[in-house]
This record gives sequence, structure tokens and C-alpha cells, in this order.
Amino acid sequence: MPSSILIVDDSPSMLMSVEINLRATSLTVHKAESGEDALAQLQGGLKPAMMITDLNMGGMSGIDLVREARKLPGYTFMPIVLLTTESSQDMRNLAKSAGATGWLTKPVETEALLRIVRKLVPDA
Repeated sequence: MPSSILIVDDSPSMLMSVEINLRATSLTVHKAESGEDALAQLQGGLKPAMMITDLNMGGMSGIDLVREARKLPGYTFMPIVLLTTESSQDMRNLAKSAGATGWLTKPVETEALLRIVRKLVPDA
């Protein structure tokens, strides 16, 4: 069974764009339109090999999602990458302290996205 990835963004067009880019991998793509939806999917038993989440979303932020996901059994070491327009070092440090694995700045180039996904999920 192929590995899967969970992408989280409150922008339907961004979700679609990232999903299209991930077609170059063997990963099954799961989507969530909010941090709350993503957390519910994880709590419901979804076991993605990796998660990519937006930082600034209505409701739960990407950083809050990272913190909550890290509290769940089995998600301590799952790679979580923030994909955002935010580029300040302070925000990157906050994300890292919350448990984020990496950071990509929007607009992300397809090759940069695929490179980080393949690095963190070798069978992608």
C-alpha cells in the first residue's frame, strides 16, 4: 500500500495546486480545509507519512495544528512542513519549537516541493 500525505490549507485553489504537484509522486493525497479538519482526520486514524500545512488559516493555525498533532500517539516523528507566505525568522523559530520539520515559502516551485517530499518520504 502506497504511503500517503495530508495537505492542509483553507484555500481550495492552494490545495488543488499542491495536489497536482504531488501527482509526480506515488503518494496518496488526503486533503483538509482547516487545522480542525486535519486534526479530526488524524484522530480518526489517518496515518500519513507526512503532512504539509498552511500557517495562517481561519480558526486553528498551522503552528497550533503542529502542536496538537505532536501530542497524538504515533505522530511524534511524522514530518510536518509548513507552506506559507510568512518568511520571518521569528515565525520559523516558533514553528520549529512547535515541532515543525521544515518550512517552504509560497509560491513554492514544484521542484522544491517534490525535493522536500522525496527527502522526508523516501518511497514517494
